[in-house]
Amino acid sequence: MTERRIPVCIPLLGEAEARNVNDAMAQGAISGFFGDYLPAFEEGFAEFCECPHGVAVNSGTTALHLALATLGIGPGDEVLVSTLTNMATFFAVLYQGGVPVPIDIETDTWNLDPTLLEARVTSRTKAIIVVHLFGHPVDMDPVMDVAGRHGLAVIEDAAEAHGALYKGRKVGGIGDIGCFSFYANKILTTGEGGMLTLKDPKLAERARSLKSLAFGQDNKFMHADLGFNYRLTNLQAAIGCAQLERVEDIIDRKRATAARYTGLLRDQELLQLPVEKSYARNVYWMYHVALLGGAAARRAEVMRSLAAQGVETREGFVPANQQEIFQGQGWTTPDDCPKANVAGATGFYLPSGPTLTESEVRQVAAALGEVLSKTISSPAQGH
Repeated sequence: MTERRIPVCIPLLGEAEARNVNDAMAQGAISGFFGDYLPAFEEGFAEFCECPHGVAVNSGTTALHLALATLGIGPGDEVLVSTLTNMATFFAVLYQGGVPVPIDIETDTWNLDPTLLEARVTSRTKAIIVVHLFGHPVDMDPVMDVAGRHGLAVIEDAAEAHGALYKGRKVGGIGDIGCFSFYANKILTTGEGGMLTLKDPKLAERARSLKSLAFGQDNKFMHADLGFNYRLTNLQAAIGCAQLERVEDIIDRKRATAARYTGLLRDQELLQLPVEKSYARNVYWMYHVALLGGAAARRAEVMRSLAAQGVETREGFVPANQQEIFQGQGWTTPDDCPKANVAGATGFYLPSGPTLTESEVRQVAAALGEVLSKTISSPAQGH
């Protein structure tokens, strides 16, 4: 008989979140236009990121789009982007008429490889989007060096990396604009939602205007620009304020879960485990692994076997250079990013939510060990 199912993620919510939402409802402050929780959440999250300005929006995707619009990225502008990411990162560039250029990854962090950037810069390149994948920060110094020498803006897609540190600095405050997601499975959640973090007050002012239809100052309905309706509601911000109070606890839980997994799985020769480089604090949004050796081509089989034992998993992202909708436009070819191709085909993540118990981690690790043992000792299905 299968033990209780262990899901990939259950958010850590409690009385504080419910109390804040009920308070906002009692005040009738439920929209994205007014309420005390909106400015409190923006200010609190910006402070958490060690950044002076926060602009709340309704998703991580709209955060990325708003960042590009705020920076003036437009038709034909090239933006260098890590190929291994949620495709929202690429879609945001396309929304502005820009051309996303996939950049291959490092094999240990699965992050964008900064050494590949220089060769991809052209006269049309305007920005770089780094993705702090699965909670591990990108090596930012060489990124900022390339950006500085070529006059490029740097956007940090930190959707999965709230509180991650690069050489002691919080991600989201290193480049020009940081972009965060507060989707239900993120480290800090508001159900749906996102945030921009910015250092430049003029950029912050422009982002704040554009996210709310660019209403006019003297006459509200004489619009100042082509704006968007990307507002986060005060109800969601109420949840966010409560989440901020526990964010360091959530990060500690994530890191403790990762340490337990690593301790239990480090001797599995068929697994590549996540790393934490010397310059980084990895917040382990998800404990992402990749299959090696004889198991590398058998991910679907491994995941099915884990599901049969009550362990939910998720496949890693399909790289941008493998996306047929991009290949059809002539923007990329399947073999543009060979390292990402391997990671995309062999990677998946294990249950990693902040409510995960130590016994559940042991159960997952034991199930994975058993599945891998059977996998390597049996022929591949279909052969």
